[in-house]
Amino acid sequence: MSRRLSLRALGGDARGATIVEFAIVVPVLAMLLLGTLDLGYRSYVTSIVQGALHEAARMATVGGVSTSQIQTHVQNRLHEFSRNATITTTTRSYSDFSGVNVPETITQDTAPVGTYNSGDCFQDANGNGTYDLDRGRGGLGGAEDVVFFEVTMTYPHIVPVGTLLGWSNNVTVRQNTVLRNQPYAGRNTNVTVIC
Repeated sequence: MSRRLSLRALGGDARGATIVEFAIVVPVLAMLLLGTLDLGYRSYVTSIVQGALHEAARMATVGGVSTSQIQTHVQNRLHEFSRNATITTTTRSYSDFSGVNVPETITQDTAPVGTYNSGDCFQDANGNGTYDLDRGRGGLGGAEDVVFFEVTMTYPHIVPVGTLLGWSNNVTVRQNTVLRNQPYAGRNTNVTVIC
């Protein structure tokens, strides 16, 4: 009888339940807090990358600045926020906005139609003598050219939440913009057709 009485007393005893509930809830709350912190930092880095991109684009469109000076400016600006980051910049110029990330135009198409093959003629928009799926020229271009800028920053997570969930240890932020250069000089619009 005393054994039944002690089991009933134990079943009604709520001491220690709080610590068990706390042990179950704390890891979940900690993961949520760390995840929110990581997402907040990513949002912050995205806005910093966007700001550096716009500064660099403005520097380039007014003329008189080289591609290497712009890359150095972006590198210095972004390394202030993450010393372990890998930062790359891409710059391509186009004659107009409609040509951004577009293949060179095929002027005479042989079978199979719709794709470039030997025997086709094309407008060599970037002047390199070969057909390209992106007609952009490397660099900043000339006066009134359209310039595509892209900045990519890869940095390690500030908290290991992603690693615990099996995600990558790094975060990649990529921002781009397209601007037209100022009319600071004459413009060459000649396009060669190659067959």
